[in-house]
Amino acid sequence: MKSILFSVPPLALVATTLAEDPWLVFEGKAGPGKGKHVVLVSGDEEYRTEEAFPMLGRLLAEKHGFKCTVLLPIDLKTGEINPNEQTNIPGVEAIDSADFLILGLRFRELPDDKMKHIVDHVEAGKPLLGLRTSTHAFNYEDNKQSPYASWSFNKDGGFGRKVLGETWVNHHGAHGSQSCRGVIEEAHKDHPLLRGVENIWGPSDVYGITKLPDDATVLFRGQVLTGMKPDDGPLAGPKNEPMMPAGWIRKRDLGNGKTQNVICSTMGAATDFVEPGLRRFVVNSAYWACGLEVPEKLDVEPVGDYKPTNFGFNTFKKGVKVSDLK
Repeated sequence: MKSILFSVPPLALVATTLAEDPWLVFEGKAGPGKGKHVVLVSGDEEYRTEEAFPMLGRLLAEKHGFKCTVLLPIDLKTGEINPNEQTNIPGVEAIDSADFLILGLRFRELPDDKMKHIVDHVEAGKPLLGLRTSTHAFNYEDNKQSPYASWSFNKDGGFGRKVLGETWVNHHGAHGSQSCRGVIEEAHKDHPLLRGVENIWGPSDVYGITKLPDDATVLFRGQVLTGMKPDDGPLAGPKNEPMMPAGWIRKRDLGNGKTQNVICSTMGAATDFVEPGLRRFVVNSAYWACGLEVPEKLDVEPVGDYKPTNFGFNTFKKGVKVSDLK
C-alpha cells in the first residue's frame, strides 16, 4: 500500500476526485463559507505545501462550508505528486471561479496559457493569500520572452514585491536551527484576521524584509528564537531589534479608486501548521477575504491526523498520487 500524507477517519469528508483529474475538490458542507470557492495552489520544493494544503482545504470545507480545490505539482511522466516539477500544475482553470486564492509557490514557470489564470485573478483585483516562498513564486529561466516574465522574483522583485509586498531577501534567522514565533502587533491586535489567534509558532525561520509598501499593515512579526522548540526564548541582540514583519495585509492600489485585499505571511511550512495559530490565521483569512464576518474563535482543528514531514529539499513522500489523498 502506498503511504499517504495523513490519515482521515472513514466518516470524514472525502475528496471527490476522478481518476483522470490530478487535483482535489472538497465540496463544502454546511457553514458560512457555503457558496464560496477557495483554490489552494501548491508548488514548492522545500516546505511541503503538498501536505499542508490538502489539510487546509479539507478543514475549510468540512468545518466551514467552503468549496475547496487543491492544485498540486504533478510529474509529467509518472502522474505522481512531485514538488520538483516546476512547469505542471493541472487544474489551474479552477482559479477562474475562485473567490479566494491561496498560493504556496516557489520558482514556478508555468506555460503562458496556464499562468494566465493566476494573472487574471490577480489583475482582476480578487483577494489572495501568499505563504512563505510565494514571495518568490515565479522564475522564468527558459521562456524569457513570456508576457509574464516580469513576475520573476529577480525582475525588480517580481510578483512578490509588486503584489504581495516583498520578494525573497534572505534567511533572517538561522535556517534549521532558529525557529520563529509570531508576535502580534499591538496596534492591530483587534483586526479580524487575528481573532482568536495565539500560539503562532513554526520551525521555519524568519525571512528578512527590506521595506513593505506604504499600503501594508503589519499584523504580526517574526521573533527569532534560540532553538527549534515552541518554548525556546528569543535570540538576544540585533536580530530581533526590530523583529521582521511575518504577516501583513495590503490594500493594493489598482487605479480608478479600486483596491485589492492581499494577505501575506512569510511563515507557511507544513510544520508551521501543527500549532493552531497559523491555521487560525489562514481560516480567518478565508472568511475575511470572502466578505464574511470572522467569529471570535473558529474551529481550526484538522480533520483527521496531521503529521507533516519536516521541511527540506527532496524530503517529500515519493510515489504519492492524488488518488492516495482521498
